[in-house]
Amino acid sequence: MSGSVDCLIIGAGPAGLTTAFELRKRGKSSVVLEGGDDVGGLSKTCEHRGYRFDIGGHRFFTKVDYVQELWLEILGDEFLSRPRLSRIYYRGRMFDYPLKPSNALLGLGVVESLRIGLSYLRASCFPSKEERNFEQWVSNRFGKRLFQIFFKTYTEKVWGIPCDQISAEWAAQRIKNLDLRAAVVNAFLGARKKSGKQVITTLIERFQYPRFGPGQMWRACADKLRAAGDTVELGAMVTRLRHDGAKVLAATVTRRDGSAAEVTAPNFVSTMPVRHLLRALDPPPPPEVLAANDRLRYRDFLTVAVIVDAAELFPDNWIYIHAPDVKVGRIQNYKNWSPDMVPDPRKTALGLEYFVQEGDELWSMSDEELVALATRECEQLDLIPKGAVEDGCVIREKKAYPVYDDVYREALAEIRAYLDRLRNLQLVGRNGQHRYNNQDHSMMSGVLAARNIAGEDHDVWAVNVEQDYHEERRDERAEDGRSGASGERLVPARVAERALDEALEATFARYDAVALGVAVGVVAGLCLFVATAVLLLRGGVGVGHHLSVLGNYLYGYSVTWPGALVGLIEAAAVGFLHGWLIGRLTNAIIGREQRRFEALIRETAASPDVFAEGSSE
Repeated sequence: MSGSVDCLIIGAGPAGLTTAFELRKRGKSSVVLEGGDDVGGLSKTCEHRGYRFDIGGHRFFTKVDYVQELWLEILGDEFLSRPRLSRIYYRGRMFDYPLKPSNALLGLGVVESLRIGLSYLRASCFPSKEERNFEQWVSNRFGKRLFQIFFKTYTEKVWGIPCDQISAEWAAQRIKNLDLRAAVVNAFLGARKKSGKQVITTLIERFQYPRFGPGQMWRACADKLRAAGDTVELGAMVTRLRHDGAKVLAATVTRRDGSAAEVTAPNFVSTMPVRHLLRALDPPPPPEVLAANDRLRYRDFLTVAVIVDAAELFPDNWIYIHAPDVKVGRIQNYKNWSPDMVPDPRKTALGLEYFVQEGDELWSMSDEELVALATRECEQLDLIPKGAVEDGCVIREKKAYPVYDDVYREALAEIRAYLDRLRNLQLVGRNGQHRYNNQDHSMMSGVLAARNIAGEDHDVWAVNVEQDYHEERRDERAEDGRSGASGERLVPARVAERALDEALEATFARYDAVALGVAVGVVAGLCLFVATAVLLLRGGVGVGHHLSVLGNYLYGYSVTWPGALVGLIEAAAVGFLHGWLIGRLTNAIIGREQRRFEALIRETAASPDVFAEGSSE
């Protein structure tokens, strides 16, 4: 290998391979160097006795049309359309996700549901004044009680640190719309317009999935690159990047046999963890940059894959385990992802996911101990019959999750300021950018990096800055009235347009109709309950004569203790309906005024003389 190639790419995960694939489509050559034994990174598929296991679950669903086109171009008809089913295990019960009101009410009970409502009301009236961490962000929006039930245990399992040490930015990015509250709204009310522009139509019920797991996609991609003349080399670790302060000059590659070689190229793209990249630079960065680099943290991950002697266990693709008495965080049922993941239809393959730190107790356990632990916990959760596990293996993955703690943002900003000096080096992908990217986000960063090498000008760091998780499909209304989705929603929009949208969002802020309904409902129900209780405690002859007239309007209500409970529930329901209707009516009026204002702006902007001075493309 020499400088005859156009780009050297470090890492053969989704971001690295997509960069090479996009470069090849634009007539550019590349060398992809992967330190591991397989391609795909966190999206590779492992195999044991013919049973296939993912490192986590990888649904193929995206808002980016170009990424969808790439998937189909690489894998074609090997995609399956699969139904989505995931649930939450909490207190020995399964809760549907998306949430179904009857299921949640029966599972949590009336008292717990009331506590959640009161907690939500308190958070709405007296929110935390700052939102620096995950706990504050979630509690402000859903109430402390819902945070404790459905967020705290699982989140702390994933990250291994208290929720008050996790950045609020992670919550804003990952659960802004994909959460229990959105699911409640979806279950009760169906689609809702947001800001007069978008309609949340559904939490996705189906997704695409390669027949033999996501690794099939990336092996096919690597094969296409090799067939086109590019190099994809496994077992080739980049250990040194020599630079002159303005650009990278060469990379030192160490191979499995211990041999080392220096490779030159005019362009470099890195997907390796930022901490490793900074330590590989020669000469090294200044001490203050290295200190910032050391503040970046990662969460490691292991999957205990077990083969169960049972044809069917549970219908879910995966289950979130919100139980503090077991260490497992999530359980995948790979047979429900694709029947071809399991070679024997009489068996089932499960993947128990544990979020760990390299060197801790779980990480240091032997494979046999981990399989035994996974078996015990599956049996404890009553997900498999006792004695049904017949074999298992362990898959360990270092640096699976970049940690969004309370210091990472400042540290990353300092690192980026230094790396920006190396004008022929681009960072892409989850670990390459120390960003909790989804697979499509990582791919899009690789696409933009390749286009930059081909002569275009894109900011690869602008991918996935919209702080909006990709679980919800949206209809976006174009200005001409047609309904359609943007082709590349993750590609940065013009700054002026984005600023205008943000200003309009703030100026024409909507009421949360559900929150208003809950607030009015809780107040109405509690007021009637307290009024009834006061009369009953006072006692006397003909107690509650006037208040009992409400029984003509609230079926079953009377000034008795059972009647007080009936009144609490019915008054809360009536109050919710009134509050919700008021919120929806108010939002309709605000939406109408916003549309009139936007029409005025479009008419003004259409004038040839407006904004002519200083405008640019």
